[in-house]
Amino acid sequence: MGRRVALVADNSTLRLLNAASVYELAQAALSAGDSLVRTVLTDLSDETVAYGAVYSGASEWSILPCFHHPEEPARCLVSGTGLTHKGSAADRQAMHVVAEAGLTDSMKMYRWGLEGGRPPAGEVGVAPEWFYKGRGTILRAHGEPLVVPSFGEDGGEEAEIAGVYIIDQAGHPRRVGMTTANEFSDHRLERRNYLYLAPSKLRTCAIGPELAIDPSFGSVRGVVAIERAGERIWSKEIATGEEHMCHSLANMEHHHFKYEDHRRPGDVHIHFFGAAALSFGEGVQLEEGDVMMVAFEGFGRALRNPIRMEPREPKVIEVRPI
Repeated sequence: MGRRVALVADNSTLRLLNAASVYELAQAALSAGDSLVRTVLTDLSDETVAYGAVYSGASEWSILPCFHHPEEPARCLVSGTGLTHKGSAADRQAMHVVAEAGLTDSMKMYRWGLEGGRPPAGEVGVAPEWFYKGRGTILRAHGEPLVVPSFGEDGGEEAEIAGVYIIDQAGHPRRVGMTTANEFSDHRLERRNYLYLAPSKLRTCAIGPELAIDPSFGSVRGVVAIERAGERIWSKEIATGEEHMCHSLANMEHHHFKYEDHRRPGDVHIHFFGAAALSFGEGVQLEEGDVMMVAFEGFGRALRNPIRMEPREPKVIEVRPI
């Protein structure tokens, strides 16, 4: 069988391509100076697979993250932009507010985005919050568990859309597409102090199951839900896209790729655009086996991932001299 790319022909059928990865197709399109859509259509085979069986885990085929660096996972940088939606800013404000302190730094940064995060074309706007998530080894696919490590305090969904990028041979960032994503963070750790934001992000995360090429990102409606023992215990309708964010897509992309080290030819970037709602912000405590579901209109089937808790037996990592 090996590894193959598949095109969603309709809601029930996947049509296999000859290529083994979307990275391979993106590189082929760049080399030929052609669009990714045409490159995909010319690579189609006659083989088909039942989508429902693959999606439910009942097929010999399984779903991988919809984009990654197939040869060197460490050349995939996973990162994100925070405080782009009012909901996330409000949740962060509630985490850190002190009665006499007024606005937290989080809400101040969100307001800076409202004032200067959508500059005219060709101009640079105010920088958004940026965070490092990890390398490509942390990416998980639809159906795979997201893990709370033994030293972690919590794990909670962050329903987002992520941008998928490759750096061409001239060092220019090229957007491959966008995908449904679950950024998954340790909100209890972050709540202790906002300076713990960085380590709270160092967790597995999920993208897929589908990659949308050149989707509309004006106003995207969706839903996020938590299921426990087959019952939905929490859900919320959400909206993302530029109409619902304090930063434009161009401004977020500029401030990510302005760094020279983020423009190394051949590298891959998965960049999360921010969440509009968190179950943690409404008092939901996720448990072992809970299933997190994220779905956005126009981005294919829902992304579903169970949560797995490692035993709380943290081990000291000993460093030895050479």
